[in-house]
Amino acid sequence: MLKKLLLSAVFIGSLVQAQQTYKSPLTSAIKESDLKKDLYAMADNHFRGREAGTLDELKAAVWLADEAKKAGMQPAGDDGTFFQFFHLIRHRPSDRSTISINGKGLALWSDVLIAQPNEAIVDAPIVFIDKGRVEDLEKADLKGKAVAIMASDEGLNLNMSLPERRYPVFVRNKFYEKLTAKGAVAIIFIADKLGEESWPAVVPQMTRGLYDIAGGINEKISPKAPVIWVHEKELDALKKAGSRLTTNIITETFCYPSVNVIGKIVGTDSKLNKEYVLISGHHDHEGIRQKYGEDSIYNGADDNASVCVAMLAMARAYKIQPAKRSLLFVFHGSEERGLLGSKYHAAHPVVDKSSIIAVLNGDMIGRNDVNEATILGANDPHKNSDDLVEITLRANEEGPKFRLNKDWDKPEHVEYFYFRSDHLPYAKTGIPAIFFTSMLHSQYHTPMDKPENINYLKLKKMTDWIYRTSWILANEKERPALVTNFKLER
Repeated sequence: MLKKLLLSAVFIGSLVQAQQTYKSPLTSAIKESDLKKDLYAMADNHFRGREAGTLDELKAAVWLADEAKKAGMQPAGDDGTFFQFFHLIRHRPSDRSTISINGKGLALWSDVLIAQPNEAIVDAPIVFIDKGRVEDLEKADLKGKAVAIMASDEGLNLNMSLPERRYPVFVRNKFYEKLTAKGAVAIIFIADKLGEESWPAVVPQMTRGLYDIAGGINEKISPKAPVIWVHEKELDALKKAGSRLTTNIITETFCYPSVNVIGKIVGTDSKLNKEYVLISGHHDHEGIRQKYGEDSIYNGADDNASVCVAMLAMARAYKIQPAKRSLLFVFHGSEERGLLGSKYHAAHPVVDKSSIIAVLNGDMIGRNDVNEATILGANDPHKNSDDLVEITLRANEEGPKFRLNKDWDKPEHVEYFYFRSDHLPYAKTGIPAIFFTSMLHSQYHTPMDKPENINYLKLKKMTDWIYRTSWILANEKERPALVTNFKLER
């Protein structure tokens, strides 16, 4: 009798322990060594920076699909594969474009920059208005004129990442609407000191042009007032009485394949497994660009191989210990070209949109202070689910206990970082969404973003946090509710 009681006690104890093991997230299955091995493979020079719309991106996607299968995912893309293909539409200024001042032709990209790709045939008198001060603009007759302005950082906040690459865009945005509203048919910016420093950095992005997908605002390029940059040596010609600008800007349009890699792990509950927690990150990066020293391959270890390998690690944990709900892992393509993979999948989800209960997106999770991190979408006006934020904070307290930096989620933050990653299209379509990050750093979008510069303890802790959050969501009885009347202002 005593032997039977002891056996019963052992059985009950084992059952309780098994239930407890199931109810707790299996963070022990997420190993720092696995994260490191995968990251060195994905951010290797072999993939040449994984630029969107290139064979390098597609090769990396094939590698990722193979690793997703090994990690325990089932294919959830098109036609029984891990792939959801979509087309990138690219518009770029043609090298056949011509620009002249007073009949003197300017050499494209060395003498003159075309800052936006659009068809533009212009033959117009030039009016020079110095730095474009308000009082000068108010009294100037700009209708039918090409307006020449000395570039200036007056009124611009350039205390941000990569200011030299963003400077021409900020200068354009400061003036474009005002000038075109007054009838300007072209804008000529004369490079200041920062403009000259920016010149070699912006040539690659200007020659790349604009990208979009079908249905996007840049699917088609319409004629508009061109924006060009020239060196200060052209100043006298621009100020000369009777000076004229003549342009024939030609745009070339191309279509390229890109791809989302999508896998799933089916939940154990016969009802709840028809619902999904979507975990996302992007697999593309910047490809090969201008050199820093001798290196021109932008490996994108933190941005965003860090999240891709974290997703593989989470899948291994779910393979060993599934949750009640299903997990949908979406490795987005073409994020660096304007969140295009996530825009495509949000519009064409591989599962019913209503079955996606939350999106946990990560971007750059392997750098900076090992004890500090942030979530974006946790504070107004970006927060679209109180429940999701509460679960995310609870997961942090149960696990890594990061000190949370809330500044990056403020609407006045100069980086506008909330609007720059793949949770955004899902939030816009009405799905609870949040964005995990360890924030920007000095090697962001440079060839120095390499595997050896990742803090692997930090990466492990961030992976644990996202996994713990997903585990709660995948097992709670109720799904997180949306904030009523949620609306993004930007």
